[in-house]
Amino acid sequence: MICFPNAKINLGLNIISKRPDNYHNIETVFYPINLCDALEIVPAKDGKTTFTQTGIPIAGEPEKNLVMKALNLLKTQFEIPEIDIYLRKNIPFGAGLGGGSSNAAFMLKLVNDFANLQLTTKQLEEYASQIGADCAFFIQNQPVFAEGIGNIFTPTEFSLKGYYLCLIKPDIHVSTQEAYAGIKPQQPTESITKIIQSPINTWKNRLINDFEAGIFTQHPRIGEIKQQLYELGAFYASMSGSGSSVFGIFEEEKTNKNLFSDCLEYWIQL
Repeated sequence: MICFPNAKINLGLNIISKRPDNYHNIETVFYPINLCDALEIVPAKDGKTTFTQTGIPIAGEPEKNLVMKALNLLKTQFEIPEIDIYLRKNIPFGAGLGGGSSNAAFMLKLVNDFANLQLTTKQLEEYASQIGADCAFFIQNQPVFAEGIGNIFTPTEFSLKGYYLCLIKPDIHVSTQEAYAGIKPQQPTESITKIIQSPINTWKNRLINDFEAGIFTQHPRIGEIKQQLYELGAFYASMSGSGSSVFGIFEEEKTNKNLFSDCLEYWIQL
């Protein structure tokens, strides 16, 4: 059985308040995009579960991969047949695109079908929420307004269909600790859900990612990429999440004259 876990982008990201547990309450819109990994499971050839990862290298030990965490979580409650797992990474790591969370969520769904566990969507979301704050989003994989620590979802009637997304990932790593270092939580002046219902060409300077100010100071190249996307003709450009990737929304695919030759570059039809 094979599936294709997809990435997401954040449309706006407001850091509202710091919580007693040292996490932060946020507001954002998660929007799925068609940039995908490939995840396959088959009955184990040698009677023992194995994990093989190819494509973009992932830091850390294979057994600590979120795919394995998802499998092991289900194994605490169910008898799961031994399987061989193959993951090919295409979604950049540490980019604010939710690639690891997506892999874990799709693994839950894949094993649910493979082992005929008959878990409901709600049950799958409950398991996913134990793996990561945004992991449950990828169970239904529809645009949502996210609150709390990014784990409370409200479906939103919103579509970017017909536009093109230019996604740029520089060779820069931004840790979560670094991203939050310069943050001063505050209430936004305008609701994200209100902004995204207005024309895209009005989003600039209104739909804000609160991480950008501090990260652009520490890593000027990321801020430069955002400006270059606007110069290329983007209706709107932003960093996604707390990672280093930057996206621009365009009316059509553009020739960029090697503006991003030092980066990974993807053009995606939405």
